[in-house]
Amino acid sequence: MLLTIDIGTSHLKSALWNYDGKRLSFASCAIPAIVSGGQKHEADPSQWLLAFSQCCEKLGNLKQTEAIVISGNGPTLVPVLDGSSPNTSCINARLWLDRRAIQYQQQVSEVMNGFVDAGFFLPKILFIKNEECELYDRTKFFLGCPEYLAYVLTGQWRSVFPCEGFDRWFWNDAVLEKLALDKSKFPGFIRPGDSFGNLLPQAVMDFGFKKDIPVISGGPDFFAAILGAGITEPGQACDRTGSSEGINLCTKNRAEDSRLMSYGHPVKPWWNLSGIINTTGKAIDWGCGLLGLDNFDDFIALAKKSEPGSGDLVFFPYLAGERAPLWDPSARALWSGISLSAGRREFANSILEGIGYAIRNVFSVMEETGERAGQLHVTGGLAGCGYLNQIKADITGLEVLEGAYKEAELLGLAIIGSCSLGKFSCYKEASNVLCRTEKRYEPNEKNKTIYDRLFNRYKQESRNFFTANRTNGKEE
Repeated sequence: MLLTIDIGTSHLKSALWNYDGKRLSFASCAIPAIVSGGQKHEADPSQWLLAFSQCCEKLGNLKQTEAIVISGNGPTLVPVLDGSSPNTSCINARLWLDRRAIQYQQQVSEVMNGFVDAGFFLPKILFIKNEECELYDRTKFFLGCPEYLAYVLTGQWRSVFPCEGFDRWFWNDAVLEKLALDKSKFPGFIRPGDSFGNLLPQAVMDFGFKKDIPVISGGPDFFAAILGAGITEPGQACDRTGSSEGINLCTKNRAEDSRLMSYGHPVKPWWNLSGIINTTGKAIDWGCGLLGLDNFDDFIALAKKSEPGSGDLVFFPYLAGERAPLWDPSARALWSGISLSAGRREFANSILEGIGYAIRNVFSVMEETGERAGQLHVTGGLAGCGYLNQIKADITGLEVLEGAYKEAELLGLAIIGSCSLGKFSCYKEASNVLCRTEKRYEPNEKNKTIYDRLFNRYKQESRNFFTANRTNGKEE
């Protein structure tokens, strides 16, 4: 039996699995974010530990667990203070949304010979070194989100390097020397599938595990989700829904385009072509508040009252800057085409369609590199929303597949753990055996003309407006 843990931005999710891919139990606990406005987006790591404890309690008997496999959101940075121990809390983590380090992204990009967004590790660490000197001096080492939980459980500090091609977003001794960063604050690397170490006796006692079980790296959440969505062949794409949205396309070759990220796929020898959209699920949450709605279901019910195309109202979901394909932290959301006929239902529906246009925009850039998706597997918190899945199918023109288990990260972690323990020979074999499709959504041809026209407007206006106003993180 395997215990899988995924630390999301708003929830920690967990599940127990057998080696046939059956989920034996599931538990999820909310994680409150600390957002102080502006560019500051933080979380309290002690809340991750509390959520982990609560989930273990909900899951029940853990005595038969043979391994724990962990992934988490990122790039989220955790400064662990000198003198702290695995059972003490640390200061707040800087979430992947945090953009305080904008003034350092250019310096890091020059050293790495390619654009590195302010949300990644090195710009954040440079910000701490230069703007928060006392904190930098007190920091024993810098960890990612899942690495911190692994440290608490095992007492071992490690950094996880996801796969080939990720060099631009991580570090080596030469990079740290150029940036004048203290190498001792950066733990050594392991890969997904490697063990952080065995559980500490205190963790065994606290949670009822048996002795000496390994805590295994599942890598970042995208790595696990790709496997849990069954993406094992070129042409298959994964849409990882949640607070943000990640599009991952399996390709035969590495694509070179600065607007996207291309790195090794979990299934060798393939590559992964990726584009991240900053605020999709968060845009829906924001829309609920804006429209005075109590919850997600009320939002969807209101949006369904709109006609496709939302009366020519187009939403650009750039509520906290944007990553792919703009890579502009200063980008901001807007509505285009507001008229007297636009009502609450159109505004709600246009937010959902704006998510679809943003996804298609990523795919359009992928097509410019010569890569094309044949189908789209949806996973994550919004994967069970049939109305939104149909909008995505209609806008992208792709068949959308909804898996039996929406939390693909957790299933992907079970795949990684099963392979690490020798239950399967490789990730592809395990993924093909354990992943199951529950529903399929075919594009509605009647809506194609509407969405083609509005997407062309979305793409053109996005290019014109945001290129003209692009500041690369600096005020003009």
